[in-house]
Amino acid sequence: MRNEDSRYEAVRSRDARFDGAFFFAVETTGIYCRPSCPAVTPKRHNVRFFPTAAAAQRSGFRACRRCRPDAVPGSAEWNVRADVVGRAVRLIADGVVDREGVAGLAARLGYSARQVQRQLTGELGAGPVALARAQRAHAARVLLQTTGLPVTEIAFAAGFASVRQFNDTVRAVYATTPSGLRAAAPRRGRAAARTATPSAGIPLRLAHRGPYQAGPVFDLLAREAVPGVEDMSGAPGARTYRRTLRLPHGTGIAAVEERPHTGAGTRPGGWLDARVHLTDLRDLTTAVQRLRRLFDLDADPYAVDERLGADPRLAPLVAARPGLRSPGAADPDELAVRALVGRDEAARLVQRYGKRLDAPCGTLTHLFPEAATLAGAEPGGTAGELTAALADGTVRLGPGADRDEARAALAAVPGLDARTIAAIRTRALGDPDVAPPGPGVPDSWRPWRSYALNHLRAAGELE
Repeated sequence: MRNEDSRYEAVRSRDARFDGAFFFAVETTGIYCRPSCPAVTPKRHNVRFFPTAAAAQRSGFRACRRCRPDAVPGSAEWNVRADVVGRAVRLIADGVVDREGVAGLAARLGYSARQVQRQLTGELGAGPVALARAQRAHAARVLLQTTGLPVTEIAFAAGFASVRQFNDTVRAVYATTPSGLRAAAPRRGRAAARTATPSAGIPLRLAHRGPYQAGPVFDLLAREAVPGVEDMSGAPGARTYRRTLRLPHGTGIAAVEERPHTGAGTRPGGWLDARVHLTDLRDLTTAVQRLRRLFDLDADPYAVDERLGADPRLAPLVAARPGLRSPGAADPDELAVRALVGRDEAARLVQRYGKRLDAPCGTLTHLFPEAATLAGAEPGGTAGELTAALADGTVRLGPGADRDEARAALAAVPGLDARTIAAIRTRALGDPDVAPPGPGVPDSWRPWRSYALNHLRAAGELE
């Protein structure tokens, strides 16, 4: 939605389909909001539009306390796009700027820092530092309102370099102090904060836009679960998926709750409840983003369903399962190995080469072995070729990977067949438009062929 008059109509109608796609700010109040904000609609001449929350913050606007615009999923456009801007946004969300700075981000993208700054500012209205700052502010608010952690610990956990920088950012973004932000927490958040500690885990709501079919996602994760690394408990409709995470500063264990079909009818979206246990709180942002990719929470189901629902073959399937997702991966390298060797062999690799957790949690005892470990331990065959390519960087599958380069690199791995490559592209790279070899897939399903095939699988028409 590029036209500003059309955007204003979305604001007037409080159309939640566009939450995260753009933000609007009111010059007379100095506040920015999401399109569905329930406040009185401002006059058109007082409204400015921004592509990101970071751009609104950069222009001096504060987040609305009523609609909490910083909490909505970002534009699904950046989740889909494979160009340098889309790759940069995914890397920033993964915490690369906080860990490696703008220079590290640029190096991962293969561009100069100046080029990255120019492209991001041109399209998003904010550069990498401003985008990372907005993300840190959101992480800080979540920690302040859902945990009882000391403010000084929260400052560094959210990625700030100093307490002063943390205080200044909170004041600029939320027009209050960290203590004031904590006091303004919803009743649910204040109750959770009394028990939320690093040992008890951090409670989170992982927001999504539009309808979300949780059942098929949890079914897939249950079928694939590798003992020691993952487990699934509970009855269908109320299951809990848990898994271990290897993170930049330590390890983690995440638990995500299945919810009944959400976002249907008049409800514009919803969330999945999660709890994350971390050995180092600096990994919070990264852990959240990896869960979001695994559960495909940044997708735009409205765009997917509109395109696929226009196809006569897919229309009844889309009507039966609106908001069906295309799950990704919490660890792309792990997913690539598992796609090749299968569940049983993956379980053997975990028990033989996986790193044991310092504090196992029930059936969760190990991290999946790193590619370098597997390449050194079992160098033979296609699995050895793949893990060696992952370990030395010949194949790159992280959030900032160039999808075309990754596809070519995977095709060059001896013995790696086309079907496995398609699975890796769909899951590890989060590519929404992958068609496996075999029967022709219509071009009319582009750019959502991965989703189309998931509909066919869910309906039992495809293995």
